[in-house]
Formats: sequence, C-alpha cells, structure tokens
Amino acid sequence: MIKLLTSIWIVSILACTQTNTKQESGNDYSQTNSDWRTLEQSTYSVQYPSTWELNQSRQMGTTFVLFSPLESDKDTFKENVNLLIQDLRGQNIDLNRYTEISEAQIKSMVANSSLIESKRIKNGDDEYHKLMYSGDQGSLQLLFEQYYWVINDKAFVLTYTSEKAKFADYRETGEQILNSFKLKR
Repeated sequence: MIKLLTSIWIVSILACTQTNTKQESGNDYSQTNSDWRTLEQSTYSVQYPSTWELNQSRQMGTTFVLFSPLESDKDTFKENVNLLIQDLRGQNIDLNRYTEISEAQIKSMVANSSLIESKRIKNGDDEYHKLMYSGDQGSLQLLFEQYYWVINDKAFVLTYTSEKAKFADYRETGEQILNSFKLKR
C-alpha cells in the first residue's frame, strides 16, 4: 500500500517551524484578486495572495507550499496550501481507490482524526474528490481540506491546512486558492 498522506501531514509540521517577520493584518485575511499572484507551471496553475510566501523547495515531496503570514509574535502556525504530485504508474489506482486509501490512512495515521466531509465534485469535464478532516499534531488541533485528482497515472493532492480555531478566518482565502488551481491537459 502506498503512503499517500505522510508527506502531506509532515508539511503541517513545516508550517509550525517556519519563521517569518510579523505581519499584523487584523482579522481580514482575504485580499482582492488584484493583489494576487499566479504560479504558472507546465501542468498546472494556481493563484495566491501576494502576502503569502511561495516555497518551491520540494520539501517532503511537495511541489509547492504557500504559507500565510504570521499574525503576531504569539502565532506559531502558518496556515498553508500545498501540492503533492504522486506517480501511480503500475498501481492501477483510480480516483475512487485513491480516496478509499486516503480515508483509511487518515484514520490510522492522524491522531484524533475525524472525517468531516467526503464528496465527489464534477465541474464540467473536471472531476475531483474533496475531503475535509480534522486531527491533532502535538498540541495543535488542525483542519485539512483536500482536493484529489487522478489523471494519467498521477495523483494531484491539493491541501489547505489551518489551525481548527482559525479555520473560519482563513477559509475564504484558502478556498479561493484551492478553487483557482487548474490542471492543464
């Protein structure tokens, strides 16, 4: 069985250890789209706020990680969006099987996990699976929103991770980033 979530879960650890200059922004974490940047790659594009940090170092197998700014000196976690692309050649895994494996791994690998939502979304010719779940990492209570695509023997896993208590504050921006993601075929 493939380990789908290990890298995704570890990315949240990176978000805890990242340091950045303090950026006070009150409670308004969203920006107008004119303040957004676009990351354009050969297989995908994604838009993100200009105040978020883009990291393409491929740490933990991610293709990119977008980190929110810290809110204050007391803030220890950067909400983030990351992309993981997995090669599934020879494994005969479709979107249904990928989702099934992922849900099982969430239950077994994420402390105090709770599956909140699991649904298939079809938007024109585009079809993906959306998972939302919560879990603990040390003293942090985190919430994850993931979109899965399985195309041409590759899995694309786009994940928004937030502290559970701040999820509502960042949800609009996190989902704008997730929904701006476009695969090029």
